[in-house]
Amino acid sequence: MLFEDILGLTHIKHHLTSSADAGRVPHAQLFIGPEGSGTLATALAYARYLLCHNSQGENINGDEACNIKCASYTHPDLHFAFPVATSDRVKSHPVSDHFIEEWRKFLKEQPYGNLFDWYRLIGIEKKQGQIGVDEALDISKKLSLKAYEGGYKVMIIWMAELMNTSAANKLLKLIEEPPEKTIMLLLVENEEKIMETIYSRCQVIHFPPLPEAVIAQALSEHGLSRDEAMQVAHEANGNFNKAMDLMNKDSEDLVFEKWFVQWVRSAFKAKKNKGAIHDLILWSEEVARTGRETQKKFVMYCLALIRQAMLVHYGVNELAYMQIHVDGFQLTNFAPFIHEQNLLEIVEAFEEAHFHIERNGNSKIIWTDLSIQLTRLLHKKAA
Repeated sequence: MLFEDILGLTHIKHHLTSSADAGRVPHAQLFIGPEGSGTLATALAYARYLLCHNSQGENINGDEACNIKCASYTHPDLHFAFPVATSDRVKSHPVSDHFIEEWRKFLKEQPYGNLFDWYRLIGIEKKQGQIGVDEALDISKKLSLKAYEGGYKVMIIWMAELMNTSAANKLLKLIEEPPEKTIMLLLVENEEKIMETIYSRCQVIHFPPLPEAVIAQALSEHGLSRDEAMQVAHEANGNFNKAMDLMNKDSEDLVFEKWFVQWVRSAFKAKKNKGAIHDLILWSEEVARTGRETQKKFVMYCLALIRQAMLVHYGVNELAYMQIHVDGFQLTNFAPFIHEQNLLEIVEAFEEAHFHIERNGNSKIIWTDLSIQLTRLLHKKAA
């Protein structure tokens, strides 16, 4: 990955290259940005820039052998840490090195990919990965060694907010006072989950969602017409990974919207209708059988869709970017049922469900309870 391959982010790329050219490279940096904004792609390009002595605008003119190794993500001074869990192949004490071949494939094919894409690739989509103490010990060991090629050592920690407390505490000293020429890049989507002691030790760079025009141009280069590209880019809302999934019709949102429509239709029918209550229970059981990461993503999808309905209800249609592709369901028809009398309660119910799913609550009970709450709240009349 080179800087020229990264979509948009001109000011961030300029900041990173100019500071590197001037020899001002912070030893610990926190890249914070939403899914699909390019934090991982930028970290890969930045690491290559540092390791291979590349120059701004002349990326291919650095150390040729180094560039080849970085392109295949096999450079001995480029290290990675990312969330993992036990799998059919790794039965205990999983660490990133156990999944390094899958990780290299992920980087080559989906540098804008999300956590669920990664879990699906390594077969742990029904589990919740983390960066644990074993990983922290591995990181400390790797960074204590001298650089293989005598220059920088770069450690990229992807989804660093999934580092558990014990691992974070073990890395605090290393983040504060790393060995000479050691660069740690922590990539984060949810900065609220990062420990303050780590946050305060890093230089922070915030990544914005990508502009629609940038995403549309990239989609056009992948074969979409200009109108199709603009439509998909608008629906992606700054997330290039989602845009690619929508283009390839491989987005989990397409599954989620079918679940949501079935759920809402059953909830509307459920008032004084025992058959619809039975349908809600069956629906809850079906969703409960999926992995926890899938359930968490579905909760966030529902929250986003409810916020979109609120915008439509109050006439701010230009800010509503999500589309429902299920025949017969229109956001404009659903929007009147999201109003000031039930919005806060609906959001709180979904957030509470997300909390309990994340903490391994009984999924069937969580979804059944949420279904009953949704039925009651949707029937609540506006003032």
